[in-house]
Amino acid sequence: MSTLIKEKIVVKDVVESEGAPKREQKIDSLGRSYASGKRKNAAARVWIKKGHGKITVNDREARVYFGREILINIVKAPFIAAKSADKFDVVATIVGGGLSGQAGALAHGISKALVAFDPNNHKVLRVGGFLTRDPRVVERKKYGFKKARKGQTYRKR
Repeated sequence: MSTLIKEKIVVKDVVESEGAPKREQKIDSLGRSYASGKRKNAAARVWIKKGHGKITVNDREARVYFGREILINIVKAPFIAAKSADKFDVVATIVGGGLSGQAGALAHGISKALVAFDPNNHKVLRVGGFLTRDPRVVERKKYGFKKARKGQTYRKR
């Protein structure tokens, strides 16, 4: 096990597989991994560290912040896929978008942070689709239309 200290990030265990790039474990001096995630107009900054499954979003507990159970399930999905539920504490700061987009952004950030913490999670999370940034965003409104594509109703008579 090699340990290098580079800009306050401790790099341990380089994981190699055939044809894939080398993935390094990125943990800071406090034992945390950092990643950012995005979905629609929401952006999440996520720190994970070993713990008991506590998720804190903008200084509030996740159940209080999101309110709906389906959004909590979206946030916890990467942990379930990586078989690491209740093993990490999450601290996140989310800006922009609505609650659904924020939950998706948080899940994306958690997935990337899990890979930074343990590169062996990469394959499972990639196959599950958690590492792919969902590119769908709201289409802009065009002039002459009521919405992005909705125009005036045509009447011949």
